[in-house]
Amino acid sequence: MSERTNVPPMHADPAASMAQLRATAQAAMQAGQWPAAQTALAALAPLAPRDVPIRLQLAEVILRQGRMRAASAPLLEAVEVAPNDAPLLAELAWRLVAQGEVIGARACLAHLARAPAPPAEVLAEQANLRWLLGEIPTARALMDRAVALGIDDGRGHYLDAMLHQFVGQLAGAETALLTCLHRWPGHGDAAVILANLRRQTPQAHHLALFRAALERLPSPPASRPDALARAKFESAIFKTLDDCGQHEQAWAALERSNALMHQLAPYDAAAEQALVDALLAEADRLAARPDAAPVPVDGPVPIFIVGMPRSGSTLLDHMLSAHSQVVSAGELADFPRQFHWMADVAPGGASALREAVAAAGQMDFAALGARYLAQTQWRAHGRRFYVDKLPANLRMVPFIRRALPHAPILHLRREPMDVCYSNLKAMFGTASPYCYEQQALAHYCRQQARLASRWQARGSMLEVPYADLVSAPAATLRRVLEHCGLAFEEACLHPERNPAAVATPSSAQVREPIHGRALGQWRRYATRLEPLRRALEGDGIDPD
Repeated sequence: MSERTNVPPMHADPAASMAQLRATAQAAMQAGQWPAAQTALAALAPLAPRDVPIRLQLAEVILRQGRMRAASAPLLEAVEVAPNDAPLLAELAWRLVAQGEVIGARACLAHLARAPAPPAEVLAEQANLRWLLGEIPTARALMDRAVALGIDDGRGHYLDAMLHQFVGQLAGAETALLTCLHRWPGHGDAAVILANLRRQTPQAHHLALFRAALERLPSPPASRPDALARAKFESAIFKTLDDCGQHEQAWAALERSNALMHQLAPYDAAAEQALVDALLAEADRLAARPDAAPVPVDGPVPIFIVGMPRSGSTLLDHMLSAHSQVVSAGELADFPRQFHWMADVAPGGASALREAVAAAGQMDFAALGARYLAQTQWRAHGRRFYVDKLPANLRMVPFIRRALPHAPILHLRREPMDVCYSNLKAMFGTASPYCYEQQALAHYCRQQARLASRWQARGSMLEVPYADLVSAPAATLRRVLEHCGLAFEEACLHPERNPAAVATPSSAQVREPIHGRALGQWRRYATRLEPLRRALEGDGIDPD
């Protein structure tokens, strides 16, 4: 049966017309008839100019049809008429962030901040949104107020712990995580963070707590959430045993964790390779086109750090943001979101990104750069530069070069076995399927190497070897700062003194003086990692 996209006849009574349109829209959404739902909601919106839920629904049905750009309009209209309704404002802010409309989301948060006496749950929601936008100190202050008012749920305690960790308050983080695990013993995320908060020792660890929680979970798992929780507790057990030198038991825990995660989030090698092929082909087409005349740019300049996850990007970011003219903006998803917005393709994994890449030939890159800057320059807080350190922006390098030719791009390169092992032992949830199986890791590493090699050959970015960064930091930093147009400052060599918040899994490690302890760490499991080594060599990569 074909979808109906016509608007039903209107009643003379406006209220009856609105009720009919609502019913039509609801029925169409329940049936998954998105064009019909859009038609009804678009007709309804002018009749209810201050109705925010209608505009949220309209944006949703447009996105369901894969169109990102048109979905922004009803959300931005909703900002102008947003009521004093905290849950509605929070939902609108979340939607705006996902659309790349960060300025609109900040307007919602400013509205929320004017509430005279918000309850604990509203303060916690604001803290969560501020964290999402990278405003960690503001989020920490909001969470302090929420805790003082008695926030009492697992999500709130976990957020409290993360924010303590991000600002370097590790004792507060440990207290909040232990509270979370004692009250909600199946909270696997809390276990992962607790294990990674510091180096565990035979005298001070939480192994008994993790094992007791694991025993309470069904085995085999009865549901997807149970499987995910088991994988996270096994990951925490691996980290604890590994720190304590019990490597055989540690590896067994890691294998159990990764087997569960690989089942929950299998890696699609064909999709990843097709995406990289598309990126390389489009980059070749762009390279054949003459560069547009550079557009003068006012205001702060972004510095992009790209590369494989776990390649040392957080360390470089924390070193750079110790400079008097640089601030860290954290891992921003803004450039990929603006790229999708310009292509008018809703984000949705590798296939959606391939579709967006296919539209790049007709893209106005000056407009792309302008949108990115408009949504991000506020993050510089008066400094000349701000660091955008999303590793996955390695995919975006040729488009960043076109959109923001004045922006430095730094590529962190870490030895393949080191970086692959570091990914293999990390717990990234279901967002990173490549990192839970050795053959998948080798394949993903090869695809990233293909991109890096091409961009490097074209002079699109400065390569920064991780080994140089930790073994010869002064010389390496001088080269990086010179590339960015910055004078050398001694403070950059002491990231442990940098008080800036760090919202990544490496936040605890970068608060130490620069060290090379992670170099060659994979060798303690060399026999177990032989399949990875062979797979890398088979892909033409020198593992060392």
